Amino acid sequence: MNRSHLPLTSLAAACLLAAAPFHVSATDAGAATPRIEVSFAAGAHAQPVTGRVYVAVSRDDKAPPIEEADITGVPLFGHDVTGLEPGHFATIDVNDYGAPLASLRDLPAGDYWMQPFVNVYTEFRRADGHTLWMHMDQWEGQDWKHSPGNLYGKPVKVHYDPAAATPIRLVADQVIGPIPFPKDSEYVRRFRIQSKLLTKFWGHPIYLGATVLLPKGYGEHPNVRYPVVYDQGHFSTDAPFGFERRDSKMRAFWLDDAKKPRVIVVTLQHPSPFYDDSYAVNSPNEGPFDDAIHQELYPEIARRFRTIEQPWARMLTGGSTGGWIAVAQQLFHPRFYGGTYAMCPDPLDFRHHEVVNIYDDANAYYVDKGWMKVERVDTRQPDGNVDAMMKDENHYELAVGDHSRSGGQWDIWEAAWGPIGADGYPQRLWNKRTGVIDHQVAEYWKQHFDLRYLLQTHWATLGPLVTGKLHLYVGDADTFNLNMGVRAMDAFLKTATNPRFAGSITYQPMAPHCWGPSGEALYDLMTGYMRQHAPKTSTDWIY
Repeated sequence: MNRSHLPLTSLAAACLLAAAPFHVSATDAGAATPRIEVSFAAGAHAQPVTGRVYVAVSRDDKAPPIEEADITGVPLFGHDVTGLEPGHFATIDVNDYGAPLASLRDLPAGDYWMQPFVNVYTEFRRADGHTLWMHMDQWEGQDWKHSPGNLYGKPVKVHYDPAAATPIRLVADQVIGPIPFPKDSEYVRRFRIQSKLLTKFWGHPIYLGATVLLPKGYGEHPNVRYPVVYDQGHFSTDAPFGFERRDSKMRAFWLDDAKKPRVIVVTLQHPSPFYDDSYAVNSPNEGPFDDAIHQELYPEIARRFRTIEQPWARMLTGGSTGGWIAVAQQLFHPRFYGGTYAMCPDPLDFRHHEVVNIYDDANAYYVDKGWMKVERVDTRQPDGNVDAMMKDENHYELAVGDHSRSGGQWDIWEAAWGPIGADGYPQRLWNKRTGVIDHQVAEYWKQHFDLRYLLQTHWATLGPLVTGKLHLYVGDADTFNLNMGVRAMDAFLKTATNPRFAGSITYQPMAPHCWGPSGEALYDLMTGYMRQHAPKTSTDWIY
């Protein structure tokens, strides 16, 4: 799960310095609808674009409007384009979807700062016969606002009159530059590879990567092999455990001379055309990411680094999205991994898909009380105050991209866990505008990715393989109500027999997302577990 508002970049801040006033006014009462026209300059992109154009609208110039567009941010309006030529205009009108204002019709007359943006799509001719147009990750983690090759214009001040005959015209004449690949250091190594399995599925090169934190003494002990902690989560090339941050508390611990277990820690990069990570599953929409990670990326890690290739020496951890992946990987590969320490995992039981029971509820956005409909909450604070409602985030995603192409949280869940639609894009779990749930799609989710249901259904065979390997942590005031999925898993595990559950589930009262052990505490838990399960002869990695 990744919903934090991205900070301003230096590139985005530069937009403000160069912003110039631009006035459009017309009084022709015969104008049919308000319109904003967006083009891009040939100097920024010489070829036609298939993708999506946006206009973001702000009342002030404190930040570029595109940067302020978010779930409860400034208005954003989007429009799909096909083969749009440089210098030609695409028209955003009242029929195009926006958020939090659903239409330009809802934007009052007034003075605003407006900014154009062009999200460039790539054509994927997939092996399943479907052709999709999606944003291709440029190793930025499916962050369309900052993706290399996407286009933007500087914010301009305009007078907006919905009755004007003359449309507002905005030009995207800047291009976002490439992101340099981070350099290696003594303890941190990075690489990426092209996946043959995923490239075949997508009909386009798809890459996997890893960032590896080596233990102190790795170079001085050339004959030692090490256990591995796979730290799951969102796309990032930052060093595991925040090792390279100036404020890192783990760096001194990692490099001290005290005798302790020494391990390799790996974070994986597996961005999908739908999101900043694939959720590490095989799915009809995303392709064989699980297979690619285990059959291509892991062997490459083992080839490059001195890893112990035994189950006891493979530990999983992660939080939120990474927490779900850490649990799922343990269940889907129970003999491969030695255990998982998962924090605040995404929904483990789809009867608690955040606050929606996808099997029994009729609508994801509202509870029908007869005389009124009560909105469902999306995010909350520990004191009970609400930050956003379910419809808000879903409508924002729809403004960013249709066909599950927003790169957002709800869209990736449909892509990773749901069936494929007739058009090749993910089949919706619910109507994105109205919230009405499709229970046939929900049943697919249940049979393939409801982890509580799968574990309970297969406990006779799966239980003996994972009973002591699952360790879950969650705050009981989780921002996204993810504690309820953990509690549903807990409720089953407390009743499990033959064998009885031998892992642990820990709750922290009043803690928000994403509570759990971290730093030295997490390290000690995982390495302690490894020491308990390692052969008595395997001790050279403790020095």
